[in-house]
Amino acid sequence: MHQGCKIHIENLNLTIGKQSILKDINICIPEGKITVIIGPSGCGKTTLLKTLNRLTDLYPEMKVSGSIVIDDQNVLESGQDITEIRKKMGLLSQRPYPLPMNIFNNVAFGLRISGRLSKRILHKRVQHYLEQANLWEEVKNRLHEPASKLSIGQQQRLCLARGLAVDPEIILADEPTSALDPISSQTIEHKFLELRGKYTIVLVTHFLQQAQRIADNVVFMYLGEVIEQGPSDEFFNNPQQEHTKHYLKGMFN
Repeated sequence: MHQGCKIHIENLNLTIGKQSILKDINICIPEGKITVIIGPSGCGKTTLLKTLNRLTDLYPEMKVSGSIVIDDQNVLESGQDITEIRKKMGLLSQRPYPLPMNIFNNVAFGLRISGRLSKRILHKRVQHYLEQANLWEEVKNRLHEPASKLSIGQQQRLCLARGLAVDPEIILADEPTSALDPISSQTIEHKFLELRGKYTIVLVTHFLQQAQRIADNVVFMYLGEVIEQGPSDEFFNNPQQEHTKHYLKGMFN
């Protein structure tokens, strides 16, 4: 295991037919920190996130090579238990996708997968994860209402609670605030800042200001390549590459 790396990506390439989508990606994602992946639309940010938990397996036309080592295991090797890999990673999508059931069962779903719990313990655990997602006070009297009745911002926090309930080590977040209003966005950002340390967080965003607010570590991608990466202060205050300087000045997005 590379020291300090929770996820170590080496020589990662992804192609669709003859088209290269990810080109020779090498990244160390530090443990217990927030790593933010930025770059213009279509540069491969979301595709990179999908390779981490093997969601690329859903697209047979995608060919992946290289290694992604998490806890001394290369998750790309055939024979790996994909369910176990995905249990290590909670995933927050761009738009929230609550399960078609009530608020309580959305969170209990992940807990039930992990094993049988008594009703009393199940209720306590559901409350715990809803509190972790800053949602308990808003929903404690309506746990048996359909999750679809919640606002979009509340649904995103419910999906975060559901993701945390499977006890992951890593949280993957793909533009998790892009569909939210400013107050809900702020709530999610504050939550990530509280959760870092306990979890390793990998977040894709196209909001530079968001990256500046919450990133410990930044990865800048352009046309499928990693152009620059490093600690947030260094990245924003002293960028080394011309492409990075242009991007930070808003010369392309």
